[in-house]
Amino acid sequence: MDFEYSPKVQELRERLIAFMDAHIYPNELLWTQQVDAGDRWEPAEILGELKGRAREAGLWNLFLPKEYGDFSPGLTTLEYAPLAEIMGRVMWAPEVFNCNAPDTGNMEVLARYGNPAQQEQWLRPLLNGEIRSAFSMTEPGVASSDATNVETSIVRDGDDYVINGRKWYISGACNKHTKIMIVMGKTDPDGDNRYLQQSMVLVPMDTAGVEVVRPMKLYGFDDAPEGHAEITYENVRVPVSNLLKGEGSGFEIAQGRLGPGRIHHCMRLVGLAQRALEAMCERAETRIAFGRPLSKQQSVREDIARSACEIEQARLLTLKAAARIDEGGPKAAKDLIAMIKIVAPSMACTVLDRAIQIHGAGGVSQDFFLAHAYAGARSLRLADGPDQVHMMQLGRNLAAATLKL
Repeated sequence: MDFEYSPKVQELRERLIAFMDAHIYPNELLWTQQVDAGDRWEPAEILGELKGRAREAGLWNLFLPKEYGDFSPGLTTLEYAPLAEIMGRVMWAPEVFNCNAPDTGNMEVLARYGNPAQQEQWLRPLLNGEIRSAFSMTEPGVASSDATNVETSIVRDGDDYVINGRKWYISGACNKHTKIMIVMGKTDPDGDNRYLQQSMVLVPMDTAGVEVVRPMKLYGFDDAPEGHAEITYENVRVPVSNLLKGEGSGFEIAQGRLGPGRIHHCMRLVGLAQRALEAMCERAETRIAFGRPLSKQQSVREDIARSACEIEQARLLTLKAAARIDEGGPKAAKDLIAMIKIVAPSMACTVLDRAIQIHGAGGVSQDFFLAHAYAGARSLRLADGPDQVHMMQLGRNLAAATLKL
C-alpha cells in the first residue's frame, strides 16, 4: 500500500504548513483573548480575517470527497488525511479552512441526501462559511450510543412535522452563527424494524419552540464559541419539505455521516498528538531538573520513544482506513474505521498525558494547549460512538468472518 504523497498533496501540505506557521500559531493567544473578552458565543474577530486568507490561499473545503462533483475540491479521503492532521494541531484551526466538525459531516449529509432546495438554502451558505450548523442526536435520557434508542418524536401534522424532545452535547449549537440543525428523532416509534423508526429533519435554530437550555462543559471547558448545548424541542413545527431523504432513513443517514466523520476526528487527533510529542521533546531538552535536562532521564526518553511509535501506528492505520473508504465506501471500511476510532483517541490521551507530566504544573495550566487538548481527546472516546460499542461491533464482525473461512 503506497502512502507516499502525490505532488498535488505535497504541494497542499506545504501551503497548509506555511499558513499555519504564518497565521494560526502566532494568533493562538489572540484567539483565546478575543473569545474571553467578548460574547463567548460570538466567533473571535480574528477568525473572520483568517477565513478570508484561507479562501484566498485556496485552502477551503478540502474535506469534501470528490464524488460530490461541483461541491468538492476533488481530493480523496486518503489525500485529505495528511491535511486534516496538520489542521488538527490547533483545536480551532479546522474552522479557518471550513473543515470543522460538525459542519463537515452536515455538509456531506446535505450533499448526499439533500434535495436541490435544501442544498441551495443550507449547503451553499455552509460551503461558503457564511453560517454554522449542528447535528442533534444525543439525548440525556437514553444510551445514545445505540442510535435506535432516541426518544425525540417527529410527528406529521398536515404539511408540518411536530418535534418534541430533549438533546444534549449538541456541538456548535451555542454559536450565534449556527443557523441550522439536523435533528434525529422517531417518526415510526412502533415500527417492526427498529432501524427504520428514525428520520432526520432540518430545523432552523430560530424556529419557535427551540430552546438552548445551557452550554454543557467538557472537563470544565465550555469550548466557546462553538459550545455543546443542551436543547429542548417543544412543539417545534417545520415543513414536511425539511425531511432528509425520506421517513425511516435516519439511521441510514447517521451511519453514512459518522463513517467519514470518525476518520476526520482520528486524522485531527494524530496531528494533535504529534504536536504534543514535539512540545514534549522541546520541554525535555530545555527544562533542567537535578542538574541536567529532562531528556537525560531514562523514563523521559522512554515516554518520547513510545509516543512516537504510537502516533506512527495510529497514523498508518488511519491512512489505511482512508484508503479503504476510497476503494469501497464506508461500509467496506467499517472494521478499519472501528479500529482507528478505538485506537486514535486513546493514543492521543496517552501521549497528551505524558506531555502534561513532562511539563509539570504548566501542563495542567492555561499557559499551554495540553490540558484543553486532553479534554478534547478524552471526549472523543465517547463522541461518534464510545470505545465499547466499536469494540463490541468489531469483535462481532471479526468472529463472524473467521467462521466463514
